[in-house]
Amino acid sequence: MDAIFNANVCIELLLDVPATLSEPNKKWQSAFSKIYCSRTLLSLAKKPVATNKYNKISCSPSYTVVNFETPAEHKSFKIDQTSLNEILKEKNFDQFRKFGGTPGVVSALETDISGGIIGSQEDVARRQEAFGSNTYKKPPKESFFHFVVEAFKDLAILILLGCAALSIGLGIKVHGPTNGWYDGGCIFVAVFLVVAVSAVSSFRENRQFDKLSKVGNNIQIEVTRKGRRQQISIYEIVVGDVICLKIGDQIPADGLFLEGHSLQVDESSMTRESNHVEVNRSQNPFLFSGTKVVDGYACMLATSVGMSTTWGQMMSQISRDTSGETQLKARLNKLTSSIRKVVLAVAFLVLVVLLVHYFKRNTTDENRNREFNGCNTKNDAVLRIVATSVNIVVGAVPKGLSLAVTLTFAYSIKRMMFGQAMVRKLSACEMMASATIICTDKTGTLTLNHMEVTKFWLGKEPAIEGVDSSISPWVVELIQQGVALNTTGSVYKTSSGLENEFSGSPTEKAILSWAVQELNMNMEELKQSCKILEVEVFSPIKKRSGVLMRKNVDNTIHVHWKGAAEMILAMCSSYYDASGIKNQLDDHEREKFEQIIQGMAASSLRCIAFAHKQVSEEENDDVDDLKKLDEDNLSLLGLAGIKNPCRPEAKKAVEDCQSAGVNIKMVTGDSVFTAKAIATECGILRLNQDLSSGAVVEGEEFRNYSHEERMEKVERICVMARSSPLDKLLMLQCLKLKGHVVAVVGDDAPTLKEADIGLSMGIQGTEAAKESSDIVILDDNFSSVATVLGWGRCVYTIIQIFIQFQLTVNIAALVINFVAAVSAGEVPLSAFQLLWVNLIMYTLGVLSISTKQPTCRELMNKPPVGRTEPLITNNMSRNILAQAMYQIVVLLTLQFRGESIFGFNEKVKDTMVFNIFVLCQVFNEFKTRKFEGENVSEWICKNKLFLGIIGIAVVVQVSIVEFLNKFANTERLSWGQWSSCIGIAAVSWPIGSQMRTLAKNKENPPDGFMGPGGWKVLVDYYDSLAPADYEKKILKLFQLSYHHIVYHNVLSLDLEKPYTLLSPLSGPNLGMDICP
Repeated sequence: MDAIFNANVCIELLLDVPATLSEPNKKWQSAFSKIYCSRTLLSLAKKPVATNKYNKISCSPSYTVVNFETPAEHKSFKIDQTSLNEILKEKNFDQFRKFGGTPGVVSALETDISGGIIGSQEDVARRQEAFGSNTYKKPPKESFFHFVVEAFKDLAILILLGCAALSIGLGIKVHGPTNGWYDGGCIFVAVFLVVAVSAVSSFRENRQFDKLSKVGNNIQIEVTRKGRRQQISIYEIVVGDVICLKIGDQIPADGLFLEGHSLQVDESSMTRESNHVEVNRSQNPFLFSGTKVVDGYACMLATSVGMSTTWGQMMSQISRDTSGETQLKARLNKLTSSIRKVVLAVAFLVLVVLLVHYFKRNTTDENRNREFNGCNTKNDAVLRIVATSVNIVVGAVPKGLSLAVTLTFAYSIKRMMFGQAMVRKLSACEMMASATIICTDKTGTLTLNHMEVTKFWLGKEPAIEGVDSSISPWVVELIQQGVALNTTGSVYKTSSGLENEFSGSPTEKAILSWAVQELNMNMEELKQSCKILEVEVFSPIKKRSGVLMRKNVDNTIHVHWKGAAEMILAMCSSYYDASGIKNQLDDHEREKFEQIIQGMAASSLRCIAFAHKQVSEEENDDVDDLKKLDEDNLSLLGLAGIKNPCRPEAKKAVEDCQSAGVNIKMVTGDSVFTAKAIATECGILRLNQDLSSGAVVEGEEFRNYSHEERMEKVERICVMARSSPLDKLLMLQCLKLKGHVVAVVGDDAPTLKEADIGLSMGIQGTEAAKESSDIVILDDNFSSVATVLGWGRCVYTIIQIFIQFQLTVNIAALVINFVAAVSAGEVPLSAFQLLWVNLIMYTLGVLSISTKQPTCRELMNKPPVGRTEPLITNNMSRNILAQAMYQIVVLLTLQFRGESIFGFNEKVKDTMVFNIFVLCQVFNEFKTRKFEGENVSEWICKNKLFLGIIGIAVVVQVSIVEFLNKFANTERLSWGQWSSCIGIAAVSWPIGSQMRTLAKNKENPPDGFMGPGGWKVLVDYYDSLAPADYEKKILKLFQLSYHHIVYHNVLSLDLEKPYTLLSPLSGPNLGMDICP
């Protein structure tokens, strides 16, 4: 048995092949293991026999046959990862040529240039086993203990710990070890609770960001597998995949250029060089993971993935920093620091005053004896004075602001994710509350992005009902060539052959679908019948793309252009009619085509034109030297009208943003007529709106303005058509110079990075745009932008609510304890009582307030905060002072005159002071939590969490007063005393309501001037005033902000007529319009 056991152990050790061995060494190890194991098994199988001379012993072979055949599923590739890394990372052309160049590497990796890999589960698993998966190791996550240590670094916590230690020492000295530890122990417990809640919140926030980061990094990549283009996760890419690249894509793996045109790559993330690198098949076929495509398109072969790439190795060493301080956190930290300084100064002043009184023999004990008697004086009084100062610090140092921000951000980010918005930067949450303008693209956000060709004009006649016999086959063939060869999309026929799958941009898919279904286009045959010589990729600036191709049949050279209709029309000198006759395009005919284009654009159609030119024989001889496609004297083939319907919810979302005081500007590459039609349908422009004031401009027109003209007109622009990314960036910079907080929704990375809040699109957006943005709109829907705006305001308002609640408590506690300490030498509120109010109530208050949702309509009807709005507004200051002054007056009166007024002893008086103080905060929390315009009774019934938290606070308070008398230094109260406490505290509720009413009266003019029922005011005609002065006169007259009138485009000034300000309009116009 021992022999069998030892043999088994040896076999297990031999079969355990180290993964670090090279492939040849693995084979030798396998051979040795098989030989050893076979001999061991043979020796164990032999049975002992008696020695007998008659026995014949068979000869066993002196060798063992070992099968070295590797199973088919683990068969190695003809090239290993080491050789691939040597080729790519070192750009080793010698090694590259040794393997036969690109075709040799493709063959060694068992893939196909046009069809890709097989893509079955077995094939993918085999490649992952041989070359690894497209993932990289992540740095270890911070443990919970890390966040506990970070919580202890808070200055307020350190101050409390010092106070706790001092309080325990003083308490034991004065009251003995049995009862002297109460106050100090309570401080330690409170510190433990704050640290625990803060650490748990930070830990959960960190894990939540890890989850969001995983979702954000799960990019969908277009690859070709088994001849079919399909979207897969970036994590599923394997070596051998054929990956399709376009402008804005981040390259997901190291690889080789297969085919494509005009490909330029930004390698600054790897090399720190800002110059773009041209990649082609002959001179530089190497592509690297983590770099970005800035121009052109291509297909690449993945040769290294995951940790085998330089990018993967870099990312495995980088940990995400979530400790970045947002602007709001910085302002709160500054506020907290200022409060701490004031509190410490007041505590030190109290200490000095009490010590001066003490050493001047002005203080007496409970028996009316002087406490200071020179050398015979005990130290108890000095210790009591120090304890009094400590209580002031404990009660007034703010402890809940950072916790409130953390919990609020964590909850809002989670809820925004459900609202199809993924927050990449915390600062975006708070900045959305300040947004005054949103610049948005049209395609995908305001429209459905489900495009379809609904009209087609051949010559001057519509021809959308498919291929008619009257249409020349030559013209049809030219259109088919212009569609099939001048595109980055593709057509895949399913195995049944009955259905087609289209890939590419929404515009490309719409055109390809129309050509296949209506023109019977066979894309594969057309590609095989022609050879592409040169390609000009679609440019957002030129709004067109072109291709130079040679027909294999007759070697003739042709140029095909496709793009914005008016751009292509300007390049044409002739046009084809349905019969294939080429007609001269004079000014009269050109005007007719322009009217056709405008007619389609007015119907909200995107108009795309196709043009063609055959290169002459003279130019044909020099075609190899031709680097630029011919752009002159083209022949117009046809005009396609593509319908991209508006989203049904877009208009309401636009109106919600406008009613919130946020101006919406649409920036699009479409024509002016299409842009105006879409903007009117979405509510950005009003029906019959006067556009002479510059509400609609073209990008080129805006670009050609002088700087002064741009600054003057930029705020009145509602729609910018035919704009380039540079035009959009220029508009953004002008708006920021005017003091606006600008949010940009789109797919242009530089503009998103420059904006105060960048919102990219999750479906159609490029990876460069997503990386440059602060928030990713996962469903590309503008209604999600309105949701983000509401959450931004909700977050900002919640923080303001908590600041208002906390400062009320801090000011009241500080003043009450200061006055009582200076006048009477003692404080009415003990350390335990103050900590209950400050910490437990803060924790409960944060949990209840931070879960508020932006459901209140009034929240979206308020003007935006803006860039310079103070965190503590005038209304907040009034509310804080009113509540704090009421509590100070009531509690100080009770402190000094309570015994004579109510006739109870000092113990009951101190208990009532503490009880009223706590109940005042409970009632105040009801008022501070309520958003303006919100019905209290409605949200009380809806918010069960808030009611539960308040209920817990009340139950604990009753327990402290009635049952924890010794620990909390309280006395049990009668029913009448409880009724008095509740009645006095409840007065804070009508005080808060009165403050809100006062604030509203100051913000809004009287009903007779601008009442809720609507009003009409005649504005006198000022003949001598300039337009700008006239606007200012109106603004002063109606006490309205410049933002609400000019940004909502309701001014239509004509100095030749007097004006009447009417109210019948509603919605985004804020109930105003100026009409002649």
